Amino acid sequence: MAASLFMASVANATPVLVVDPDSHQVLYQEDAGVPWYPASTTKLMSAFVTFEALKAGEVSLTTPVTMTRNATKQAFLESGLTIGRAMTLEDALFAMITASANDVAVAVAETVAPNEAAFVKRMNDTAARLGMTGTHFANPNGLFDKSNYTTARDLAILGMEVDRQFPEFRRFFLASSVTIDGKEIKSNNLLLTRYPGTTGMKTGFLCASGRNIVGLASRNGKRVMVVILGATTERERNERSAQYMTQAFEGQLSGGAGRVDDLANRKDVAPEDMRVRLCTDQSAAYETSRDALYPMGLPGHESYLQGETKGEVHTISTWADDTAVDVPIPARRPS
Repeated sequence: MAASLFMASVANATPVLVVDPDSHQVLYQEDAGVPWYPASTTKLMSAFVTFEALKAGEVSLTTPVTMTRNATKQAFLESGLTIGRAMTLEDALFAMITASANDVAVAVAETVAPNEAAFVKRMNDTAARLGMTGTHFANPNGLFDKSNYTTARDLAILGMEVDRQFPEFRRFFLASSVTIDGKEIKSNNLLLTRYPGTTGMKTGFLCASGRNIVGLASRNGKRVMVVILGATTERERNERSAQYMTQAFEGQLSGGAGRVDDLANRKDVAPEDMRVRLCTDQSAAYETSRDALYPMGLPGHESYLQGETKGEVHTISTWADDTAVDVPIPARRPS
């Protein structure tokens, strides 16, 4: 009995925030100020810092981004790139955002700033400037580090500022897949091809974080942003995001919770660590409990996703940079 009560109590303990990005009005929220591991939604800040560097003329979209030893040593790589391979910064942004390439995110950081650490300092300085009071970044790609944390509130503010300040770069969030030297890598944001009107932004997954998303969609002149942290499966993340968006577009989420900027971030709790629930022998039982809470899209239940449409594909070509200077791997604090 106690175990089942525990499961019931934690089953909903994943932050949710639905916002009107044009007015900053909160349409719905659950635990929006609770700290969480951001996983690859971190790359929204890496994109923001890079966009600022582009606007300032520090780099251009044609600036070469070269894979260093430090970049290629990142975990969970799909790009297949080796030391010395290079691409334009424009292509690297697509690889970082669409393919969520952890190695390319580090290579971008090392291109925009003198080194990865200097880039991460820019990320944290920018977070402070934007009022992201519950956020601290430890790396440019979101790989697990106890000092890499955020909240749904802060991610919504970040996503809205990326969209507001850099409309000319919205195209980087629209691609549903990229090809790198002929190898296709699909975005994990299924809404791009299954929920009409979706214009971005970023997903993320770690065992410690669960499946996160910052999603943005537009219909009939109205825009909605959804942030979900800690979803168990991709189905849950996609269906819940689509459900909240549909409810918001149909006027079923009335708001009344004020502006997202006025939500408080909690300082009295540590980020939830989902590893036991998602990546151990307890995972099956936890997933079953989540399926019971969120059955949308399961056999016999309504789906909020629509028939798959053809997404946008961006093609990336790389070359060998014979002038590449290797960047040593920095010492990292154990996490």
